[in-house]
Amino acid sequence: MPDDTSHQPATRAITSGRAHSGRSLAPALWASSVWQSENMTDARRRATGMRSGEFYSRYSNPTVRSFEDAVAELEGAEASLAFASGMGAISSVVLGLCSSGDHIVAQRNLYAATLAFLQGPCARFGIEVTFVDGTEPGAFAAAIRPGRTMMVLAETPSNPCLQLVDMDELGALRGPITVVDSTFATPLGQQPLAHGVHLSLHSATKGIAGHNDATLGVISGERELVDAVWAYSVLHGATPSPFDALNALRGIRTLAVRTNHQSASAQFLGESLQRHPLVTAVHYPGLHTHPQHDLAKRQMRHFGTVFALELAGGVPAVDQFLSKVRLLRVATSLGGPETLVCHPATTTHASLTPEEAAAQGVTPGLLRVSVGLEDPADLLADFQQALAD
Repeated sequence: MPDDTSHQPATRAITSGRAHSGRSLAPALWASSVWQSENMTDARRRATGMRSGEFYSRYSNPTVRSFEDAVAELEGAEASLAFASGMGAISSVVLGLCSSGDHIVAQRNLYAATLAFLQGPCARFGIEVTFVDGTEPGAFAAAIRPGRTMMVLAETPSNPCLQLVDMDELGALRGPITVVDSTFATPLGQQPLAHGVHLSLHSATKGIAGHNDATLGVISGERELVDAVWAYSVLHGATPSPFDALNALRGIRTLAVRTNHQSASAQFLGESLQRHPLVTAVHYPGLHTHPQHDLAKRQMRHFGTVFALELAGGVPAVDQFLSKVRLLRVATSLGGPETLVCHPATTTHASLTPEEAAAQGVTPGLLRVSVGLEDPADLLADFQQALAD
């Protein structure tokens, strides 16, 4: 059944990515790493073609293509390209499109591994990076160097404090390729391409796959640009597993119902916990207290499944809280069915210097919470008992 672009995203999550599965309702798993060619001419055609199917899985794989097709439908994109991880996607995009002597503008509030990549390998390869405050209007535009700036990289909502970047402002930039890491929102939460952004990027390990059983990255955009990244990616080798693509495609089928429930629970928990005497702040775009709440209403379909909170008492309070939780699970990922809580300062953002941590709002008392599918009343009860003296 062909996809209908007039359908709502929740419907497209069900109908998309079926071209390589025949009449099967479940996605077909193509485990093969290589296919037989008919003759020398056919082999040459496949070896030199763009994203040739049924040739070699580093080039393309039918199960992976099904996943890519589904993401492209959800993103409103001409094409998508999958990778073995979110960092595989980021590194392939940057190294595939930028060269020594090029310049990148990126926001300061980034996932720590992305920040480390921009500060480490990029600097070593002669790619200069300027960091700006992504929440400040005009900051990206002011840092662009005409003729040198190849890329503008943003992450919205940001990890871990859920700060936002105005995607209309990004889409209006002329010259550099604009990239948005949209992992926290998922394709059902926002569509960067609809704001004029060139590439939308996800760690599909998180909300898209949604069951903590797949490790994937994915980008979406115009076919010509995605193909340019593909040409580099086959050399970089961050090749996605068809098994992970199968799990992620299964996850897409329930993405709408999962994110609707999880986002509603995150809103409920955020509103409840910001009144707790031991909680000094709650960071969630759906709260009226979030400084960019109006921007979130303008560019997000829902406010996301992740929030952050700060505990009075710093590390000792965090240590006590994490030792007392019963339903919440202490783990560093997000987007899965279980509610996870982590301490960014000692896990996801442990590589930051004290100055970088302060600039990003990664305080000693900060906790990041990925809301799962449990009943929100049970989750709130666990928060309350773990916060009790």
